[in-house]
Amino acid sequence: MPKKNQIRREQLCRLMVYMLGYRPDEFGLVPDPDGYIPYKDLLQAIHEEPEWGYVRQGHFNEILMGDDRAQFQWDDKRIKVLKREWQMDLENPFEGLPTILFVAVRRRAHPHVLEKGLRSSTGKFLTLSPEKEMAIRIGTRRDQSPVLLEVMALQAENKGVPFYAFGQLFLAKEVPADYITGPPVSRDVSSDREESAKKIEERPPDFMPGSFVLDPDRGPGPRSQTRGKKRKGWKENVRKLRKKRGG
Repeated sequence: MPKKNQIRREQLCRLMVYMLGYRPDEFGLVPDPDGYIPYKDLLQAIHEEPEWGYVRQGHFNEILMGDDRAQFQWDDKRIKVLKREWQMDLENPFEGLPTILFVAVRRRAHPHVLEKGLRSSTGKFLTLSPEKEMAIRIGTRRDQSPVLLEVMALQAENKGVPFYAFGQLFLAKEVPADYITGPPVSRDVSSDREESAKKIEERPPDFMPGSFVLDPDRGPGPRSQTRGKKRKGWKENVRKLRKKRGG
């Protein structure tokens, strides 16, 4: 292997060890309870770092096939380091929350969040940050132009909403809409939602009078045989229909 490639591989390995084992929160990453982070999330975070945009899954594979593989544990979708310096306490809510936390949501989700609040639908925790830049960085991974929202964390905590600390980030299962503020919903988003609803209402039914629907149950077979005159198969029905239209 060329020396230059070897140096780059060693540098990438050190970066991965730092991101996975020391400060995942510094990169907006939250491991699962077993310490794993999906490759996709890790790649996105690495690409956000200057001069690391070239990294691909294949570069991970090179490291996991080399001498440094003993530092990692992985499967087809996720990876972790065996030696971790971070801790995650999801049993004891954090005390001393900042007054405001930030979260960036997808533009299409913006109206729903302001109306219904934030809730994780995947079983994972919501990730919030006291820094606008980090919130936008995390949100940009799901939408190129996310909407930045403010969460009145201290008020929510006083009403029984628990938040958990993970390094510089904060985690929550849900945040009611009463404690979320942000810019008003843009007309473009409202129009898109109204247009989608209108299309659903105006969509014609699957069967219209005078239309012909092929029924697979009418094909030749034991179920189509009756006593007396044999029922015509679907092919014959199609031919008959064509003759009528032609006449």
